[in-house]
Amino acid sequence: MTDSQLIREIKEGNVELYSELMSRYQRKILAFVYHMLKSSNMELLAEDLCSETFYKAFRSLHSFREVDASFSTWLYTIARNTVLSELRKQRSGNVPLEESGVVPIAPMENAPEHAVLRSERVMLVRDAINNLPEKQRSAIILREYDQLDYQEIAGILGQSVSSVKSLLFRARSSVKTQLEPYFFEPMYEPYEGMKNR
Repeated sequence: MTDSQLIREIKEGNVELYSELMSRYQRKILAFVYHMLKSSNMELLAEDLCSETFYKAFRSLHSFREVDASFSTWLYTIARNTVLSELRKQRSGNVPLEESGVVPIAPMENAPEHAVLRSERVMLVRDAINNLPEKQRSAIILREYDQLDYQEIAGILGQSVSSVKSLLFRARSSVKTQLEPYFFEPMYEPYEGMKNR
């Protein structure tokens, strides 16, 4: 059954089918929520907020209209709003909200020094993402980690597709600028440092 068929059946009273709908999206929504909470050291709340997202979606399913958005876009929007609401509750209003994720990196050798370098790179990228404004962070997480298309991201963020592309361009440029000192250092710098000793 498609999402649409399942939703139609659920709306007609076959509420037990909601578990099928949940099983299709639970891992993705949990990962998204986890990424948003990680930099705030609140990832232990991920499962609770994921459950809350599905509960809210179930309670509001009667108002869901496919002409407005796909079910997945609607669900991600609920998840994002649930997390942002929780972060606002946990923090004072003047502290920026932070979201982050694990950066996918190609497999390297299992030597300890490679693991340390990889861990440092992940931290640098995560910190760079954490420094982005909230909408840019959300856009980059949805695009790079959740692999959503521009239209879906636009629906979740309440933006136009062109605005999403602009957000992503600015986010990637900012991350690149922040990381340049770490990954693109001139070759002569170590030698200059050695001369000063």
